[in-house]
Order: sequence, then structure tokens, then C-alpha cells
Amino acid sequence: MSVFSEKKDRQLVYKPDKCIGCGTCVQACPKGVLAVGAVGAIARGLLDADFLEMKESENCIVCGICAKVCPTGALELKQEGKSLIDMSYISRAMKPTSVNDNCVHCGLCEDICPRGCIEVTREISEDGSLKLVGKTLIDTECCIHCGWCAAVCPVDAISVEKPFEGRWTRDENVCQTCHTCVDVCPANAIFNKKAKPGERVEKISHRPDACIYCGACAVACPVDAIDVRKTAILPEMEKKGPLEKKLLEIPAPEALLRTHLETDEAACLGCGNCVIVCPVNALDNRELAAGYLYNMDEKALLGVKNGKISVVNQERCGGDGTCALICPVNAIWLVKKEVE
Repeated sequence: MSVFSEKKDRQLVYKPDKCIGCGTCVQACPKGVLAVGAVGAIARGLLDADFLEMKESENCIVCGICAKVCPTGALELKQEGKSLIDMSYISRAMKPTSVNDNCVHCGLCEDICPRGCIEVTREISEDGSLKLVGKTLIDTECCIHCGWCAAVCPVDAISVEKPFEGRWTRDENVCQTCHTCVDVCPANAIFNKKAKPGERVEKISHRPDACIYCGACAVACPVDAIDVRKTAILPEMEKKGPLEKKLLEIPAPEALLRTHLETDEAACLGCGNCVIVCPVNALDNRELAAGYLYNMDEKALLGVKNGKISVVNQERCGGDGTCALICPVNAIWLVKKEVE
């Protein structure tokens, strides 16, 4: 936990372990002091940082709107050390995911939960019947209300309320299949279809029933191929109208460049793998990954110069870390830089 801002006896507290990098708070902040970025690199474990940070804490008025719209409760408003969260906060107004007495403790929900929020203990009944007995425990502090557990439950024993209704679109021509959105999605709502021989499938596919329309995928996409719009706040909550004006039909916030690419020329093999897989490079020139690596003089972001990796334009980086993932000798990586 860290204190983002403090005014008199009020504090805005950030809980990184509950944050999913969706940027909903950034959308709603009336002062524009919150920054989200490098979501892909952080989610992939390539950068030791939090999804969210505050740019200008002195300009924050500790109004709490960011905490009210956060779907996971990663931001909290406190006064004299006591939480101010009430039914005007989405995370509080949402009904907790619950399991009723119909549960047969089969464990499907535990297996499928993308956040590991469910624990099932079971044993064979000793009353002579052919059934399992045990407990199904749902960590409501961890749950993001994606609905996977309810979808797979064979006896409809689980109830889930989602935070948002929305619309998810992706530009097939812009998408470079870097898989950043797949790695970032907290609800396992984005995936790659397995194609049969000769079958043509989408580059990236979407599961609407699992999506919570948080927008983390759109924030993380290094080429802005994904658009997520919230169309409704679903929980019955106090003062919903003002929050809907802040969020509905608003595009995901622009990701701030919070990283800097560094390279090790001594370690670099000059193989060009990073240059080819870089989604910004691929979007800039479609021929790059088709065998023209050394025939092209200009690259958008990464190039190979004199047999070594070269960063052409740091400002074009999407902070996804795809280059670092593919490098066989760890000759390129991202480091955190201070936000401006």
C-alpha cells in the first residue's frame, strides 16, 4: 500500500496488488494527475513497477472519484485513517461473488479462475452416499467478477455481478499479434484460436462473456489496435449518474511512456529477432517480417546497425516488452523512467 496524495486529514491510498492496469481511474480523474503505462511489460514480469502512479501529487484534490470508479478496489479514500468506501463505489456496490448450498465441490471453478481466487477442499462422504463433501471458498478481495466460475459450474451454484457492460473492437489490419493483450487481460477474455490446416482465423479472438470491459488490453496495446468502451455501470449504486458521465463511451486512456529501452551491444548477436517482432516496426512496414530485415534502411523503433541492435526512436516504444521476450541473450530490456 502507498499513499498517493494527502490533503488535511484525507488520504488517497493505492493497493498495487489489487490493480489490473485498466486505467479506469485515469479516465475519471478530473485533474489528470494519474498515469498508467508499461502495462504489458509489468504484466509479463519484465519491469518491476506498479501499473499506476501519480504524476503531480500536489495537484490532486483527493476527491476520491478515481477510487469510486475502480472495479477492483485498488484505490481507497481514507479520512483520519478510516476507510470512506460506501455504496457510491463500484467495488463496494458490486455484489460479492458467492456460492450456494447446491455446490458439489467438483473443483471446476478453482481450475478455471484466471486469478486463482477460489479454493476447493473436498473428500468422499462418510454417510454411505456417493457424493463429495467439503468447502468452496471464494476470495472476494481477489475476485474481478469475470464470471468464469459461474459459467463452468455444473449446478449453477455461483452468482457473479460484473462491473461494466461494454463494447470491444479490434482493427485486424493494425493488430500485429504481439500477444500483449492476451498476457495483460485479467479475465482471460482474449486468446488465440488454434487453426486447423488450411483454416484462416482471427489474429486475436475475444470472449465477450468473460470480459469485464476494464480496458487494460487497450491501454497495453503498443499499436492502438484495440478499442474498449464502457456502455453501462451494472451494479446498483449511489450517485451512478455522475460516474457514468465520466466513463461511458470514453476511449481507454493513452498509455504514458514510462520505460526506456536499454541494450548491451557486447552481448547482442545481431540476429534481428527483436527488430522483426517489434509490433511498432511491423505496423510501420509490413515487409519487415517477410525477409527484408537487412534491405530496409529505416525502421520505426528498432534496427540492426553494424551487426548490433540499435534503438532508432525511444518515443515510439509501446512498453510491451516483446523485444525483450524474444532476445536469446538478454541484450535488450526495459527500465523504468520517471514520468513527467
